Amino acid sequence: MIDALIIGLGNPGREYARTRHNVGEECVGVLARRIGETMKAGRDHALVADGRIGTKRVVLAFPTTYMNESGRSVQALMRRHGLDDVSR
Repeated sequence: MIDALIIGLGNPGREYARTRHNVGEECVGVLARRIGETMKAGRDHALVADGRIGTKRVVLAFPTTYMNESGRSVQALMRRHGLDDVSR
């Protein structure tokens, strides 16, 4: 069981790299590097890194779909990690 699923939203493609549209992607990338992990292609249409922030087990993810389609990826990631209540 994970303690947190941290999703960075954005859009795929070089035209969105380093723009305001991809601040979420950049944030999860920085977090991954800080905890010594690399974002890797995973299932669920997302780049994913598993690791720990302090004592908390976290999954960092960046959906590889366009932002308006990211719900599919987020929903699949939540299901995979047994998260059904977003309020906890």
